[in-house]
Amino acid sequence: MKSLLKKSIFVFVVSGLFLIQSCKEKVTVTEFKKPNIIFFMVDDMGWVDSEIYGSTYYETPNINRLAKMGKRFTRAYAANALCSPTRASILSGKHPGRFSLTTPAGHLPPNPNVSLAAKKGAPWMKMACPGSRTFMPLEEFTIAEALKTNGYTTTHIGKWHLGHEEYWPEKQGFDINIGGGHHPGPPNFFSPYDISTLPDKKDKEYITDRITDEALAFLENHQNESFFLNFWQFAVHAPYQAPLDLIAKYEAKSDPRGKQDNAIMGGMIESMDQSLGRMLDKLEELKLMENTIIVFFSDNGGNMYDVVNGEFPTNNYPLSYGKGNIHEGGIRVPCIVVWNDEIEANSVSDEMIQSIDFYPTFLEVTQTEANPNQLLDGVSLVETLKNNKPLEREAIFSHFPHYMPVTHNVPSTAVWYNDYKLIKEYGEGENRSDALKLFDLKNDIGETTDISSEHSELVAKLSKMLEDHVSEIGGLLPIKNPVYDPKVPSKLGKTHEFPIDKYPSY
Repeated sequence: MKSLLKKSIFVFVVSGLFLIQSCKEKVTVTEFKKPNIIFFMVDDMGWVDSEIYGSTYYETPNINRLAKMGKRFTRAYAANALCSPTRASILSGKHPGRFSLTTPAGHLPPNPNVSLAAKKGAPWMKMACPGSRTFMPLEEFTIAEALKTNGYTTTHIGKWHLGHEEYWPEKQGFDINIGGGHHPGPPNFFSPYDISTLPDKKDKEYITDRITDEALAFLENHQNESFFLNFWQFAVHAPYQAPLDLIAKYEAKSDPRGKQDNAIMGGMIESMDQSLGRMLDKLEELKLMENTIIVFFSDNGGNMYDVVNGEFPTNNYPLSYGKGNIHEGGIRVPCIVVWNDEIEANSVSDEMIQSIDFYPTFLEVTQTEANPNQLLDGVSLVETLKNNKPLEREAIFSHFPHYMPVTHNVPSTAVWYNDYKLIKEYGEGENRSDALKLFDLKNDIGETTDISSEHSELVAKLSKMLEDHVSEIGGLLPIKNPVYDPKVPSKLGKTHEFPIDKYPSY
């Protein structure tokens, strides 16, 4: 009995030592290595403007490649249906209505002391709309400024469109600025560019190729540092220009769906896709891919109001409308996020995310302390990205209180809640009352049928949520236009003409 007891004690002690040693091994802490971040944003790329999202006309092998590397979101939204506000939302983590930047006005002279309250509109407008700021305020503590506090080198390459020189990237937390200025689109896609922050190098050089060269040089020169690269493409915004060989390629193609058929846009998209591929190749060459987070995003939906040689630039079907409209075609965008060994490869998420969410996400993944003075509207996507956990929020919103004649948009605010979307159209109801339209996006992604009359309780709930949101962000609202004349024809539906001889390709 004693020998058994001794044996038992010995086994217990040995086992205990083993357990202690195992615990020690498990709690070994590895040094945190800050991930690099590349935000690759395309200008005006629609939700269906790549193969992985459903296009049967455009060829995008590198976007396909990126999607296989990470997570593709099917319900990603820009904060606004136009560029400047969405760009500001990414950098600030806020709804752009909080600082009244609600139109793409970043190319206009600064207006810091101008009252933006609605007063009156053109006679055809039922409502008088508020104005918009023409810059992102310097008071915003941008994600670039936040990451700099954590030792990151911050660089902006490409389109900016958030104000004139006093509001350029250098003033908003970026160490390096290449190409960023007030331009809504490049004056020219082929050099000479006429962009002061992007000096010309080679005659008739294509701007997408040029800024890619700059991005690759940055990666080469800063590969041993933690970096945040804001790589914001000028493509595929107007002016509509592409290399002639790519235009010829798409002129020889036809879309089996019969929806997308603009050869110039095909060339612009493929050139942008090549840019992405070159960047991925460089990351692999430098062995940076393992510790680099890549976000692929668009600032708004595809353009369906300009006319290029008799054709719209693209087609957002099955979504309705396009850029500059609060319906899905204007605000639902492609989004892919890659982070090797952290995000499941070739995965898809139906979680509803928005451009305001990247700021808090970047703070968390880099272990950067938030600035307590910077209010953040977004939520971190980390648990959704890594573990497919649903986000803990009830809804997302977009406040867009403006007429956009070429896009058919009327002043409106929208709320997305589960599978439903409620749009409040200011002044579009009887006697210029507000109209409420409810859509079931799960069963009607094209927003063809207003079901508000069938769901009065849900409409009341979402309407209250929408009103509370606008009030909470201090969003400016339209008022009844004092000079409205119902006899004056509406200007909604006007288009822009872009004949190819005005915008030559090389």
